[in-house]
Amino acid sequence: MLQSTAHLNSSLDAALLEARERYTAKRPKSAALHSEAAKVLPGGNTRTVLAYTPFPTAMTRGEGCLLWDVDDNIYLDLCGEYTAGLFGHSDSRIQAALHEAMARGLSLAAVGEAEQRFARILCGRFPSIDMIRFTNSGTEANVIALSVAQVVTGCSRIIAFRGGYHGSLLYYPATGFNPINAPFPVTLCDYNDIDGTVAAIRSAAGELAAVIVEPMLGSGGCIAANPLFLTAVADATRAAGAILIFDEVMTSRMSAGGMQERLGIFPDMTTLGKYIGGGMSFGAFGGRYDIMEIFVSKVPHAGTFNNNVMSMAAGITAMGEVFSAAAAADLFALGEGLREQLNGICEKAGATLQFHGLGSLATVHFRRGGIERPYASTPREEALKELFFFDMLDAGIYLARRGMTALSLPTTKRDLVQFTTAVSDFLDGRAPLLR
Repeated sequence: MLQSTAHLNSSLDAALLEARERYTAKRPKSAALHSEAAKVLPGGNTRTVLAYTPFPTAMTRGEGCLLWDVDDNIYLDLCGEYTAGLFGHSDSRIQAALHEAMARGLSLAAVGEAEQRFARILCGRFPSIDMIRFTNSGTEANVIALSVAQVVTGCSRIIAFRGGYHGSLLYYPATGFNPINAPFPVTLCDYNDIDGTVAAIRSAAGELAAVIVEPMLGSGGCIAANPLFLTAVADATRAAGAILIFDEVMTSRMSAGGMQERLGIFPDMTTLGKYIGGGMSFGAFGGRYDIMEIFVSKVPHAGTFNNNVMSMAAGITAMGEVFSAAAAADLFALGEGLREQLNGICEKAGATLQFHGLGSLATVHFRRGGIERPYASTPREEALKELFFFDMLDAGIYLARRGMTALSLPTTKRDLVQFTTAVSDFLDGRAPLLR
C-alpha cells in the first residue's frame, strides 16, 4: 500500500510538472508581464488571490462570459470575478448607464438623487435592511458593521467562524491565522456546529457585540449553512443581547433578497458588496432602524467614494433593472443543475472528487463524503486542485485557482457543455490519480 501511494504521489508530481510546463509554453506574454510587474508590485500583483505559480494569466479583454488573455487564448469565464462579475463583461444597459453618468461629471462632492434611488432599491430587496449606507468594498462594510455593533451594544467581543472570510482584514482560515486582521477581540467557532456555537454565545453574553456569519462560506469552500444552525445562532445571539450580522457579500445573489429571503432567517444587520455595484467598486451595510439611526448624529461615517457617481449609476441599473427576481431564480436553477450534473459525472467515474456549493457558486473538493465545515487540505488534495486548475485552463475554462466557480448572467446551458466536457476529460485522463 505504501509503495502504491508513493507511486501515485510520484505520478501526480510528474503530471503537475508537465501541466505547469504546458501552461508556461502557451503564455509567454503573461510571463513577461509578470516579470515586469514584480519590479514595482510586491509579488507582481496588487491582489493576492490572483497570484499563483509559475505566474498568473494576464487578461486583456472580456465580452459576455468570455475572456481573452494577452497571448490570445480564449476562455469561458467561470471565475466570475470571484462573484463580483455577475453581469458578465459587457452588459449594454450597465454600459449605457456608466456613459451617461460620465457625461454629467465624475467627482461632484455632493449628495444626489442617485444614492437615495439606489438605497431604496436595496432596502426593498433585502428583508433585514430598513436603512443602508454605502462603502467601497465588502471588507469595509464588514469592518464598519462590526464597529457599529460595538457602539450599539457597548460590548467589544465578536464571534466568527473558522474558514470565514469577511474581507482582507477579517479572514479566519481553517488553519493558521491572518497576520493583518483588524484587532477585534474574536472567539472562533466551527461552522455548522450548533451546540458549540450556542455554548460560546451564551458564555460570552454580557461582553458579546456581534456574531458575523456567511449563510454559505464562499472562500471557505462553498459550504452552505444548515438552516437549523443559522436559526440556532440567530436565537442565541438575540438572547445574549448581541447583534447578528449576515455577510451576504457573496450569497446575496441566491435570490432577489439573498439567502435570508430564501431561508426565511433574518439578521439584525446585513453586509453587501461584490456585484451589487454593477461591476464598480461597492460595499454596503444596513439593518434595523434603531441600529442604523446612530449615524444621524451619534456616529460619523465618511468615505470619499461612498456615493461615487459610477457605482450609483451602475448599481441602480444592475439591481433595479438587470438582476430581477426572475433572473436571480433562473441563475440559481442553472447552477443547481450544473452542480448536479457534475457530481453525477464524478460519481459515475468513481472519482475522489465532488462539487460543493449552492446555486450559481461551487467549489471542487478532492474528497468523498459530506462536507459541513472547512478542513485542512492534504498536500495531495492541494496538488490535485492545482492540476485541475491547469487542465481547465488548457480546455479553455477560467476559474479560481482554489477551484471555485461563479456563474454570470450571460452564461447559458450551451456554454456550460464546454465545462462538463472538460471535467469528463479530466476524470478520464487523470483517472489513476483520482481513485
